[in-house]
Amino acid sequence: MEEKNLIYRGKSKDVYDITEGLYAGKYRLVFTDRATGYMENGRPVFDPGYDIVVGEIPGKGAIACRFATHFFKLLKSKGIPSHYIDSINENEMIVEPAIPLSMTSESPEFPGSAPLLNLEFTWRNNATGSFWRRYPFVKPCKNLHKVVEAWTKGDSDILITLEALEETGAMSKDEIALSVELVKKIAQIVSEEFTSKDLHVIDGKFELGRLKYGDGKIVIIDEISPDVLRVCKGYAPDESGNCTVYNQCTLTNYSQGNRTIKNKNQVSASDFINIFL
Repeated sequence: MEEKNLIYRGKSKDVYDITEGLYAGKYRLVFTDRATGYMENGRPVFDPGYDIVVGEIPGKGAIACRFATHFFKLLKSKGIPSHYIDSINENEMIVEPAIPLSMTSESPEFPGSAPLLNLEFTWRNNATGSFWRRYPFVKPCKNLHKVVEAWTKGDSDILITLEALEETGAMSKDEIALSVELVKKIAQIVSEEFTSKDLHVIDGKFELGRLKYGDGKIVIIDEISPDVLRVCKGYAPDESGNCTVYNQCTLTNYSQGNRTIKNKNQVSASDFINIFL
């Protein structure tokens, strides 16, 4: 594949423009083996909850593509719009061209100004990860009822409030409401699919975009893969949906101003992938 057709290179995927053939005018989404996580004792620890690429996992791209195909087809059967068209081989997907939710810099003449390249929406069934690190007064694994947050994407992801999205002009109030509702609908479908396999989704993240052609409808783009989900086993909720085994599962630490939280019952991507594939 020629680099000249490269449109975007992300943390785990590359996007190419298709200029000829059956799918001319569409995009080719290539799932790579790049993986995010953090370094511990000089070694990479792969965790989709982090946004720094720390290495590669052989075969990860092909698995992610098959996994995403499963869920995009499931969403289609539920009437949920997406950019998905077809999967043409083990790690390549054909998608409708879409424009990430973005905004140009209003004052590029000022040093340090930068555009909003795209947004990512996280949704959380339970309080853990960066949510708990930001709000440590919350009980770990408390039921959050799929609370939705928006993040600006870049070398590091930055939380932006929904009110700020409206006031900056990045999105209208109606677009924000539609996006939150769409994310929650997809989160519910994904969560139910995992529940049917005796697994529980802790949290996830989706990217939305406007279809490039037609009415510019906002749909889910990018992927639904092991890269964007954290999953656990042994989830035992009480009547309020709070996990009752968090005392045995959750490990936290506070050192030199940094908080960490880990979940012993978190299932690695390689373990839950086989259930679907």
